[in-house]
Amino acid sequence: MKLPNGEGSVYKLSGKRRKPWRAIKTTGWTVNTETKKPQQQRVTIGYFATRPEALRALMAYNQNPYDIDNNITFSEVYDRWSERKFKNISESNAKGYNASYKICKSIYNIKFSDLRLSHLQGVVDNSGKNYPTLKKLRILFNQLFDYAVSNGIISKEKHIVEYLDIGEAVKSDKHYRFTDDEINIMWSWSANNEYIQLILMLIYSGVRPGELFNLKRENVNLEERYFFIEKGKNENATRKVPIHNKTLPFFEHWYKKESEYLITQLNGKKINFDTNHGQYTDSYWKPLLLDMGILKYTNATGETKEHTPDDTRHTFTTMWKEKHLDEAYRRKIQGHSGKGIGEMVYTHLDLEKLREELNKI
Repeated sequence: MKLPNGEGSVYKLSGKRRKPWRAIKTTGWTVNTETKKPQQQRVTIGYFATRPEALRALMAYNQNPYDIDNNITFSEVYDRWSERKFKNISESNAKGYNASYKICKSIYNIKFSDLRLSHLQGVVDNSGKNYPTLKKLRILFNQLFDYAVSNGIISKEKHIVEYLDIGEAVKSDKHYRFTDDEINIMWSWSANNEYIQLILMLIYSGVRPGELFNLKRENVNLEERYFFIEKGKNENATRKVPIHNKTLPFFEHWYKKESEYLITQLNGKKINFDTNHGQYTDSYWKPLLLDMGILKYTNATGETKEHTPDDTRHTFTTMWKEKHLDEAYRRKIQGHSGKGIGEMVYTHLDLEKLREELNKI
């Protein structure tokens, strides 16, 4: 039902939102300088999970009007900011902001004007998150405080994010290089097992495992010795990847199977690595490395760990750097994001240069 004139209104925002219902109230009128027509001046009472909640809040405001911006919480500032921000960014970026927001549950209901550095530092210190995640959290805090300042919710002096301590970046030991001896063992076993050949294909191409498992046979060009990655984690991931001379026979072997996807399970079905790592690691990766005696390794701190499929990409990177090869070429081959790196359409000469450098490892 339409609310009586002057009572305000409630409506549902588009898209998937935690609190999609918005309650608003007209506080006055002004004249649009361009159209010369009357224009409403409205204030947002808040955002709510259901329509009844929004109606109750609007009714409470009408009965006892209060200063909205003076009482607005951290959560409500996020709702206001995200309503505008998410219209102009990708879905993946919006998901990133939402993930950072979920870390802030302890301050959801604190009035934004009451937030102190200790509140933000508490979120950081109790999050248990690593540096890259905390870096994204700080970006979110900066955006929300910028919004609060520009909308008169807080003064510039209360923009405290610059004093937040998120620690320092620590080099990750998540991935560990296959040693030359381990790679030699793979070569010695490869003649009799196509899934060991697959591991070497990953090592000598430098691609993400999911990229090779998603590779369609139609995107493999054996004559010109490259394969085409249609999409990936960033815009630079769409690229042509040269095939190393050492692994060309392996690509030819898999190509002869004439399946939709170049790499498949024993039953001919696709390996759904993106959604089910275990389908590959438990059935192929771990048993093979265990048989070869190279599944486990000891890291720099003396801990015993197990190799993961992503170690193949790390091995490629390390081998490349050990040979002191051109870093720009490596980043092109591996599809890294970064300014000036992504050239998605290669000429024949470009591919020859990439392949020439690649065959040095």
